[in-house]
Amino acid sequence: MPSVSRPVLRISLALLAGTALTTPLVLSAPAAAARGAAAPYAVTALKVSVRAGGRTCTVDADLYRPRGVDAAHPAPAVMTTNGFGGSKADGSTDAIARAFATRGYVALAYSGLGFGKTGCPISLDDPKIDGKAASRLIDLLAGTRAADDGTRVDFVAKDGPGDPRVGMIGGSYGGAIQMATAAVDHRVDALVPLITWNDLSYALDPNNAGRTHGVSGPVPGAYKYQWTNGFFLIGEAQGLLHPQLDPSRIGGAGCLHFVAPACRTKRLLDSRSYPPGRTREVLRYARSVSPVSYLKSVKAPTLLVQGEADTLFNLNEAAATYRTLAGQGTPVKMIWQSWGHSGGMKNPARGELNLGKGNLETSYVGQRILSWFDRYLRHRPATRTGPAFAYYRDWVTDGPTYATASAFPAGDGHRLYLSGDGKLVDNRAKVARGSRSYRNLRVPTSHSENSLAGMLGLPDPQPYDLKGTYLGWTSAPVEGGPMDVVGAPRLTLKVVSPQAERTQNSPDAAHKLVLFAKLYDIAPDGKKTLVHRLVAPARVPDVTRRFTVELPGIVHRYQLGHRLRLVIAASDSAYAGNRGVKRVTVTSAPGDTGVLELPVTQGEVP
Repeated sequence: MPSVSRPVLRISLALLAGTALTTPLVLSAPAAAARGAAAPYAVTALKVSVRAGGRTCTVDADLYRPRGVDAAHPAPAVMTTNGFGGSKADGSTDAIARAFATRGYVALAYSGLGFGKTGCPISLDDPKIDGKAASRLIDLLAGTRAADDGTRVDFVAKDGPGDPRVGMIGGSYGGAIQMATAAVDHRVDALVPLITWNDLSYALDPNNAGRTHGVSGPVPGAYKYQWTNGFFLIGEAQGLLHPQLDPSRIGGAGCLHFVAPACRTKRLLDSRSYPPGRTREVLRYARSVSPVSYLKSVKAPTLLVQGEADTLFNLNEAAATYRTLAGQGTPVKMIWQSWGHSGGMKNPARGELNLGKGNLETSYVGQRILSWFDRYLRHRPATRTGPAFAYYRDWVTDGPTYATASAFPAGDGHRLYLSGDGKLVDNRAKVARGSRSYRNLRVPTSHSENSLAGMLGLPDPQPYDLKGTYLGWTSAPVEGGPMDVVGAPRLTLKVVSPQAERTQNSPDAAHKLVLFAKLYDIAPDGKKTLVHRLVAPARVPDVTRRFTVELPGIVHRYQLGHRLRLVIAASDSAYAGNRGVKRVTVTSAPGDTGVLELPVTQGEVP
């Protein structure tokens, strides 16, 4: 392998670390304004030593104290930390703290464990490690402990002795830490997690078939290797980006900067093999550091904000978290905004949340966030926090871009049937008898996205599927009015694959059939659009039985004259695929055919 000079490598890693993974919000203007002579707050840099994961970690933090706030005039606090690869000083973390300090909140911005100048290896927002460390920072805000230099905080409003009134906000990696903290420390009063995960085993190795709890099921899916390798590269590069690291940052099991279980998980995914004992161990670990395993302990009112343009943490992740919190009585509401890891983060659409332009008060999502903290941190019970569910509509150019619903899910089931002649029909009686087949090759033959291109802001080829390696079903043109799909479509079908049937009972789950389901929008001129480049990898549990695939949630309008196209592909360039070549046949008959169920709604304009 050709050598790469250290300076060139550091530049490349810096470019990668400065992209979507580390900038979950686009924030800059408040920071620039606040650095002027008339800044409405003072900033104090602090070091706080904590015990976490059997190690002592020094946390690097900045405390923002608004002008006029003191022991006699306390204010509630907002904590925030970085997205993966960032630090307290990156554009988003720094600007979130400044934005809320400007609005009268005490703000504490800190670098998460393993990032910036904070010690300890990266532990993936583990509640027993990252959550416990954040809890010690809450002790600082409570005034029950001091920073390493002796600084004490006596100006945060309290709900009781040792109980500061504190909320948390942040995106991606800085979103999951909020739920991890609230699970181990019930002093947290309000959460606003943006574009984050429910289950890392689904986010990094998604299986959209056989969901049993949260957003995933018992069998691994298709390895999302591009996103995963991007994260891993950023994490391991911390020693190059920050050459004078605290020795406590050294990881285990062969990784430089990750805890040993995370390192072992990465090695298993790279092997693209799933031996039963090892797979159970990895699934247990990935879920143990994910909200899916500890949401039962989260009692803090939670405003979930998830991005519609997000192939890393799709809308199903937030929906699963919402269902769990709502089901156990935790106050929760959910907003599906336009931007996510896969689009719009640096240049949000008109009117969308962009704290870099100071639009908390003027954007829909910003207003909802302010109201959330107003209600739960400033204890103003009359403050209205908005509807249970709201979603951004990219087809609206004049008027409110968000529609709302009093409950989630909001859409009604609209069924289409897979006909043997390649049509999607609205009545079983219209299904033509027939069978059609495809087969995979040993190289990817379909393309949805290049995740690394998205991270680096590079051009990405249009989605495609090579003939003979996929099956498609196309609906009649939409008529009578546009069709709005809001939520996760569900596909139920049965396939025939003798090769998969012979190998699917192997102890190694990698021998089970993998397919990729997705929805296109076909315009009258024939132009195809893969909605937000989203696909649903599915590892078929048993090819002798019907199974259901829950596709990623979407918010999309099929305009008059447009047609909906369902595709089942053999592979996808962004994911690991089938082991061996497998022929797949789908047979249709009026009484026995696949069913596509679409959550269709018109919504209620706020």
